[in-house]
Amino acid sequence: MQYSDKVLDHFMNPRNMGEIEDATTSGTVGNPVCGDIMKMDLKIVDNIIVDAKFKTFGCGSAIATSSMATEMIIGLTTDEALDVTNKAVAEALDGLPPVKMHCSVLAEQAVKKALESYYIREGLMTPERAKKFAILGQCEHEENYEHCGCSDE
Repeated sequence: MQYSDKVLDHFMNPRNMGEIEDATTSGTVGNPVCGDIMKMDLKIVDNIIVDAKFKTFGCGSAIATSSMATEMIIGLTTDEALDVTNKAVAEALDGLPPVKMHCSVLAEQAVKKALESYYIREGLMTPERAKKFAILGQCEHEENYEHCGCSDE
């Protein structure tokens, strides 16, 4: 299995690992097939994600995608962060092996789970935002994916 230099760097030197004591919101997701679990804490001020930290129990790709996802969303508005996809995370890491794409799906799901909780708690959920949470518990299963465990297929 070939990993990019960026994947290896984010695995060996993860950014934003840990917890935020006074997090505005958190989201935890897992993959029952591979056993990966991700927890994402977000600190949101004036609708801007000012800090993001993660705790991931999983393989190197799971740690790397968590690390990259936090880097990508810090400084974004919550709606901008809601538009960050697993493919964008994988591309930012210069790609992932096909059998590890489920890790980028988990990173996207962890961010969205935290944002979903935030929007609901703050009374900010709208029909447009609600549509963007449809990926939770699902995966697009492109032809080169191995079964990722994201759905009941």
